[in-house]
Amino acid sequence: MTSNNLGEWSPASASEMAEVFKQANFPWWIAGGHAIELFVGHELRTHGDLDVLVLRRDQTRAQECLPGWDLHVADPPGTGKLRAWGFGEMLEEPLHDIWCRRTPDAPWSVQLMLDDAVGDEWASRRDPRVRMPITRLSRVAADGTPYLAPEMQLFYKAKNTREKDEVDFGAVLPSLDQDQRAWLLDALKLTAPEHPWRQRLQ
Repeated sequence: MTSNNLGEWSPASASEMAEVFKQANFPWWIAGGHAIELFVGHELRTHGDLDVLVLRRDQTRAQECLPGWDLHVADPPGTGKLRAWGFGEMLEEPLHDIWCRRTPDAPWSVQLMLDDAVGDEWASRRDPRVRMPITRLSRVAADGTPYLAPEMQLFYKAKNTREKDEVDFGAVLPSLDQDQRAWLLDALKLTAPEHPWRQRLQ
């Protein structure tokens, strides 16, 4: 369990969230370091939270999967401030990060993140030139849990790379196929042309 000035964290497991979203009629994915571990097939490190990604257009359907939960949106983003996310409220850009716990007295257990889509393509909220077919976003773990494609997750991690992101990159790199490497190389060429990962991907 970790804590900060917004309250303690006790992350849910990927399997717990698969149970929560088992009736979901929209795409959703385990994201972050947990997605990396689902791809490589083993634990790499401890985690302070659990990330779940949904498309912005599906946010109210995701909210309906969390009845009774205490949900707060980071508003404005990056300022350390949270406010309640009202039932049925549509969150527009730049709002994208929702903290979730089962009750107001419980520790935070999930970060629900919103990303944008244009038609049948995911579009990066950082740079809409970076896109991927939504069908390509998904990988599925042995137990059926959906998680983000590793190349897309590494694209997120490439910004402000931390030690844990380097660990994740090193673990994933040997298993990336040619198409995955090419997509990540192109995405970094657009957004971070001097990033040291580009040389290692080549």
